[in-house]
Amino acid sequence: MNKPLAGKVALVTGGARGLGAATAKALAAQGANVAFTFVSPESIPKAAAVVAEIEQQGVRGISIQADQADASKASGVIQTILDQFGKLDIVVNSASIDRFGTADDATRDEAVFDHYWAVASSGFRAIVRAAARVMTEGGRFVFVGSNLGVRPGSPGLSDMAAIKAAIDGYARGAARDLADRGITVNVVHAGFMETDINAHMRDAIVPMLQGLCIKRFGRLEEVIAPILFLASPAASYITGTIIEADGGYNV
Repeated sequence: MNKPLAGKVALVTGGARGLGAATAKALAAQGANVAFTFVSPESIPKAAAVVAEIEQQGVRGISIQADQADASKASGVIQTILDQFGKLDIVVNSASIDRFGTADDATRDEAVFDHYWAVASSGFRAIVRAAARVMTEGGRFVFVGSNLGVRPGSPGLSDMAAIKAAIDGYARGAARDLADRGITVNVVHAGFMETDINAHMRDAIVPMLQGLCIKRFGRLEEVIAPILFLASPAASYITGTIIEADGGYNV
């Protein structure tokens, strides 16, 4: 069987459920040993189940409980991976949360949005910085982003749009910073997917599908495919770019 990531060590942030969990298992299927983070004690059973599925592929898997909202935890996450595996080759930054609210909403809870920025911006960047210092030559960063940073499309998305645009810009800058070491940095814009994470807002998403070229929810494997490609040896000459796996949201 083809195992293009055999011997590699990968980190997936937010890997206990949804796209993160599916990505962690897909990386394992391609031969990588996989570590992933999760945030809450309530997710421990889900994390254990993901580890078990990873190890069914004949590779090693570990879960690391760490709140990405606390940027100081990033160095500990990376050190745990080095202690367990001895190196780090691939990082898929997928951990995030959603927060909605208009820019002029005087009633919104600013602490909630501060937490969102901590998870999706400062914590996100802290993982990249800690990982970049130790990543092997020829390593791979893949950021899971969104075309909301290009076109919000509806009210209430200003904070999300700002963060998603920042992820794209950070990837381009980091691609320059790390190119001398053969490390690539790319982004996959993930579209609407049916996961347990967005189950509470499924009815609100369905009308938005009509604005896509492909008017349906994306399947997890359709978004994971470009992630796996960008994490692979085949993508060694691709960096600072964006692949839009979102059904044509911005067309």
